[in-house]
Amino acid sequence: MPSAPSGPTQVVIVALPPVSMSGIAPVIDSLLLANEIDGHRLYEWRVCSWDGRPVPLSGGAQLPADGAFNDAVQCDWLIVVSERYQQFADYRLFLASLARVAPRTPLVCGIHHGVWWLAMAGQLANYRVAVNWETYQQFTEQFERAIVSQHIFEIDRDRATCTGGQASVDFMLAMIARDHGPDLAERIADSLGIGVMRAGTERQRIPFVTAPGERHPRLNDALQLMEANIEDPLATDEIANLVGISRRQLERLFRQYLGAMPSKYYLNLRLTKARTQLQRTSKSVVQISLACGFSSAAHFSNAYRDRFGVTPREERRNWIEKQRGGAIDEPRGGALIEPPDAA
Repeated sequence: MPSAPSGPTQVVIVALPPVSMSGIAPVIDSLLLANEIDGHRLYEWRVCSWDGRPVPLSGGAQLPADGAFNDAVQCDWLIVVSERYQQFADYRLFLASLARVAPRTPLVCGIHHGVWWLAMAGQLANYRVAVNWETYQQFTEQFERAIVSQHIFEIDRDRATCTGGQASVDFMLAMIARDHGPDLAERIADSLGIGVMRAGTERQRIPFVTAPGERHPRLNDALQLMEANIEDPLATDEIANLVGISRRQLERLFRQYLGAMPSKYYLNLRLTKARTQLQRTSKSVVQISLACGFSSAAHFSNAYRDRFGVTPREERRNWIEKQRGGAIDEPRGGALIEPPDAA
């Protein structure tokens, strides 16, 4: 377990509009629960806006600010949170302050489009960076010196980045585990009702329904087909024909937005479904292998070990052992609601 710091970790949360309470809550709730569950003041935090005024939230509410962000800010952990990169009147002054404060701060983090603000301030060059799927391609093109990944979060030396959404909870738990050990993080997860804490290496998944005007409807069509055909997987050529593009065009879309070939992505999707069923249902390994489109248990076992480092039977045994001290001793019968894999 990491050695305990001499005093509370000082956290400054910079909230930049547009932002919602659901974007801020995972950060504050995780820190609050860490203090309550441990019984000590492990973290102290304050919320800053750019100008010290309350932060407008989606829906018309406001988040009170404890002060303004400026060059005088000092902390152990700086977290920039925003849900869209939207310039405001004094944004250049903010970027200049961020560029001066960040280098002297032990840990600097961007959540969702807070990642963009850090990159615009020149703070992510030569770091691994997790970027929300919506702007992955644009970010990669604009910030060539960043090492961009499609993981749900990245922790690289004194920089950490997170894609937002549900991934914010996983990220905060990982950071608390790094500071104070996995036991505390697991107790917080239990308090939040989280069954499985995802590692940063989990890949984002693109939502299957896009907003009007989204730039890649054919990609979403392909993803919907994959989701609907887990038990009897379609060939790449079949998917391309069904969505009305060539195989080469389909492969280009997958490389551009997902960083993987369609067949590789499809396999990982099926294996992720299998993992959830191994952990959360009482189906046999053979039943799960067939339900996830594998023609033989041996093929399923080999593919699963290549993806997750353990065999399906080891996965289930490890999961059962992990739950021994909790409320369940065995995976329950019937499929449970699957937690989202995307940020």
